[in-house]
Amino acid sequence: MSAPGNTLETVKEVARLVKEAGGRALLVGGCVRDSLLGADTEIKDYDLEVYGLESEKLESVLSARFKLDLVGRSFGVIKLHHYDIDIALPRRETKLGAGHRAFGIDSDPFMPVEDAAARRDFTINAIYRDPLTDEIVDPYGGRRDLEERILRHVSPHFAEDPLRVLRGMQFVARFCLKPAIETIEICRAMTPENLPRERLFEEWSKLLVKGVKISAGLEFLRAVGWVDYYPELTALIGCRQAPEWHPEGDVWNHTLCCLDAFARERGDNSDDENLIVGLAVLCHDFGKPATTYFDPVKARLRSLGHDEAGVGPTIAFLERLTDETRILREVPPLVRNHMKPYAMWRGGAGENAIRRLAAEVVRIDRLARVAAADDGGRPPFPSNPEPINWLMAEADRLRIKDSAPKPIVQGRHLVEMGLKPGVKFGEILKSCYEAQLDGAFSDLEGGLKFCATLPFSE
Repeated sequence: MSAPGNTLETVKEVARLVKEAGGRALLVGGCVRDSLLGADTEIKDYDLEVYGLESEKLESVLSARFKLDLVGRSFGVIKLHHYDIDIALPRRETKLGAGHRAFGIDSDPFMPVEDAAARRDFTINAIYRDPLTDEIVDPYGGRRDLEERILRHVSPHFAEDPLRVLRGMQFVARFCLKPAIETIEICRAMTPENLPRERLFEEWSKLLVKGVKISAGLEFLRAVGWVDYYPELTALIGCRQAPEWHPEGDVWNHTLCCLDAFARERGDNSDDENLIVGLAVLCHDFGKPATTYFDPVKARLRSLGHDEAGVGPTIAFLERLTDETRILREVPPLVRNHMKPYAMWRGGAGENAIRRLAAEVVRIDRLARVAAADDGGRPPFPSNPEPINWLMAEADRLRIKDSAPKPIVQGRHLVEMGLKPGVKFGEILKSCYEAQLDGAFSDLEGGLKFCATLPFSE
């Protein structure tokens, strides 16, 4: 058995084994697309399609050298243990019903490459490369479309899988593509059917974590009519704003500008952090459609309370995408507090207020990023970094920049004081934490003294 090593060299080794057995292995999909874009160093997984060998023969050839994972055998897919390499036979897919998974699969290692490529989604993902010779096999002109930055579906089979519309959304954003008119038209005729939440969330996550021009992806969603399946987004379209504060236009345009500002500043933050912040930026003004009105006294449009009003729509939007507890728990507080950095800076907020804010949003640095994206989403106005810099400096001084203040008084301390665990524990600990946030004490000694003053601690 081969030991783990360089993945690309392993790909070539597989291709050599297949060739020696009378077949041919071709790279296809994202690994080819990304390499043509010059991203070889970033490629983490490879897809190989093997022609000319029956399934049993292919397994026999590979198992002599590698440990195989055959969980996907029924779909014609073999995985190599320790490597991000998927090896598949070319196949035909037959639509059997509604949904993303309702397909019958028929593997055929002797079908022409052109026929196999016809089942793929976009031309830029239907480019093949021989890992041994570097020969490009491009039956649908994907390389030309990639060079011209065009998103074009491969064939009428595209319409059989509605998830491809959302894949188009994130590809447009990631690679700055312009969708072909015929691709927009075929997407308009498609509906989400009963796509599972985890697949929806995967595409939205890629949009926010990998998108270079996130606004283009959302404009694609609007062009194909799929924004209508997200009423919280649809409500932003045409929701007017005071032009003296928002020269960029309505709330939809503002949100797109904010997302592009966020994408420019993702930096080296983790994907998890970027996803939480990106979702908060996407949702931050969901409360404006319900709160925007013309104030005759101020003689301008206002959206008082839109931060709090945005929490409900944010939760509704997120729950249609995911059941991940962390997302549902940590994104809404960022929406509720997205205006706090500016308000606290302007009002000269003290330490206690900053501690309480950190306790609610979990990480001040996240909120700072959301607020910075909001500020950067008003072109041609320049950004004003002073409020963000002030808040981050204060949070850093208080050591709560990237975490909520940790409770000083904990359950074990109450036990040491002679209290028996019970319902009162939670009340006592909550009171102690509230007092800690208010600056009543800053160490354990002070916390225990405070605890001793509580009427229910006796």
